[in-house]
Order: sequence, then C-alpha cells, then structure tokens
Amino acid sequence: MKKKRKAGGASWMDTYGDMVTLLLCFFVLLYSMSTVDQEKWEQIVQSFRRETNATVDIAPGKGTGSQYNPVDGKEVTEEDVEEALTEIAEKIKEYTAQNNMGQQISVSQGAGYVFITFQDAVFFAGDSYELLDSGAKVLDVVAEAIRPQGGLIDELRVMGHTSQGSADRPNNPETDRFLSSNRAATVTVYLQEKNIVDPDRLVSVGYGQWRPIAGFDTSEERAQNRRVELMITGINPNNMESSVDQYFTTRTGDAQVEE
Repeated sequence: MKKKRKAGGASWMDTYGDMVTLLLCFFVLLYSMSTVDQEKWEQIVQSFRRETNATVDIAPGKGTGSQYNPVDGKEVTEEDVEEALTEIAEKIKEYTAQNNMGQQISVSQGAGYVFITFQDAVFFAGDSYELLDSGAKVLDVVAEAIRPQGGLIDELRVMGHTSQGSADRPNNPETDRFLSSNRAATVTVYLQEKNIVDPDRLVSVGYGQWRPIAGFDTSEERAQNRRVELMITGINPNNMESSVDQYFTTRTGDAQVEE
C-alpha cells in the first residue's frame, strides 16, 4: 500500500526557484541604480532641497571641487569666489572714499573672506541700539554690494563690540553684553530684510568689551573699541560642507566615540 503525502507540503524545487527569482530581481535593481540618468538625478536632488541662493553639487559621482549654481548650472571655482569677494570689498571701499568715511569704515580682504569694521557712531548714538537713518543708508550700500554675489556667500557674521568705560573697572556684564548683542542683532535684522542671502547664513554675535582693539585709558582708544564688524565668508568650492552643514554636524557628532 502506497504512503500518502502530507497535505500542504511544498517541493524543495519551489523554494529554490523562489530564491533564484529574488536574486535575479536584486541584481537587476543593483544594475539599474548604477546607471543613473544625470537629468533625472538633478531633478530628484532639487526636489529635496528648498530654494536657495547657495551653490550646491548636484552631480552624482562628482568628487570634491565640483559645485554648481542652481541658477545658471555653471561650475564654481575658487577664482570665482575670490572675484566675488573682491567686488564686494571694492564697492564698499569706493563708497567709503566718496563719502570721506575712511576714519569710520575700514575694509580688509583675506583668502575666502572680506572683513569690514564700522565705528559704532556710523550706526548708533550713545548707548542706543536703535539704527540711525544715516546708518541704514550705509547698510543699504553694503546690501547692494553683496546682493549680486549672494550665491557665492557661505556666511555673513555680524559682531558687536563695546568698550570698557573706565580704565580700572569693567562694565556691568548684563548691560555690556546686551548692548553689544542688540546692536549686532539690529544690523543682522536689517540685512535679513534686504533678502540678500538665506537667513540661515546670517549670524549675530555680541562680544561686549572683551575683544578690544585699543586701550581703555583715553576717549580716542575707547572709541576704537566701540564698533560693529561684518565678516563675509565665501563658499569653499573644494568642500561641500557649508557653515550651516557644520553646525548640524557639530551638534549631532560626526563620529561614534569608542567605549
């Protein structure tokens, strides 16, 4: 008498066939991912990025040094960035010379940045952080100098400074810190409303009296210490990580600490 097969049993060939089919599908998927269409890839990347003036690398397979402006799609080089920063510096220097403000505004340029110093009297009166009308006009010039180069700017950092009022006694920390911070914030808000770069690239910092560039003994020295500074940093075409990216990398940690 023949033995009956158990109901529901499956042949080993069925299992083997299913496994081979899955492997085939897996390798087809890998092959399709290795041949990304350039145009479709760019569309995908742009769909995940919010609109911005900053330059980005949108080319798969490109190494460092390949950056593209989403406006015109052209590759950006270090020379482009330096030229943009030079144009900003020259426009502000030209305005300073034309308006005889050489004692109140100074402009210097280094590799990858422009540094502008404004004596506090340019923007503010006394211990106030309310922007003067004359100061707003100066910031209008600064904004218009930056605007055409907005896509090549990594960060605009506004720094407020006070001066120790007495040579032998530091300022009250609360008054000192708040005044410098509020002045930096006032300038930052004004520039943000001009919409020259993304707001996440604007930073305001108040240092109080603690980064002096002169002494505290004379009124002339103290006047030099009271200032607002603007540091304009260009993007680095050889490194895709912007100052904003660095912030998020820093706060989350970029490496696991071994126990």
